[in-house]
Amino acid sequence: MGRLRGFVIPVVLVLLWEIGARVGTLPHDTMSQPSDIVVAGWNALLDGELLLATWQTFESALLGLAIGSGIGIGIGILIGLSPTLEGIVGPTLDTIRPVPSVALIPLALLIYGFGVRMEVLVVSFAATWPILIVTVSAVRGVEPRLIEVARMLQMSNFSRALRIVLPAIMARIAIGIRVSASVALVVAVTVEIVLNPQGLGYNMIIAAQSLRPELMWAEMLWVGIAGWAFNTMLLTIDRRWLRRFQAGGVR
Repeated sequence: MGRLRGFVIPVVLVLLWEIGARVGTLPHDTMSQPSDIVVAGWNALLDGELLLATWQTFESALLGLAIGSGIGIGIGILIGLSPTLEGIVGPTLDTIRPVPSVALIPLALLIYGFGVRMEVLVVSFAATWPILIVTVSAVRGVEPRLIEVARMLQMSNFSRALRIVLPAIMARIAIGIRVSASVALVVAVTVEIVLNPQGLGYNMIIAAQSLRPELMWAEMLWVGIAGWAFNTMLLTIDRRWLRRFQAGGVR
């Protein structure tokens, strides 16, 4: 019963929206009606248009997230373990990090043209920084005695990172990945709205330009639903697999 209370406000807002649109209080050419939005979304699902756009957007978002996470975790562990290395590469990273990811769109377009690779380049750049910052902080928070034990055992830097540091920081890395996942989805949709002719962002622009507000709203709501499902999947992975990895370590 407690969970149902969370639906009270959304249901009330949808009912008021439907009533307002039907009586003419809300402009029909921009707000449409929730019932029309549901029908438009259902039709887009049935003809495969929405599913294809979803696949295109998530393909770019997931590839960019994977690349960004790999770069962020790798560099983050190295910097966290080596203050000397941080002094060398830190100023360069601090110079690059404030660059907005969307500012790379012209460069990505020049390199790859339209398509998945262009979008992945921009997304991976944006997804790198949250996980990089979290990883550096997590490595520095590792129990110093664990590092001392690894040194006494004369473990190599790679073995130390893989067997000691990585299991100890996986819980915090998971948080960084969830943050980067949200960033990756936002940037993917943004690139599609701005330039790339594919995916959910592009479909929303086409629906708006075609004066089909009900389809535009349906696709916008679908982005939210897909993002929620993606975040839920990451939470499930964290709870069922990641904590076992952290407890057992890498063997």
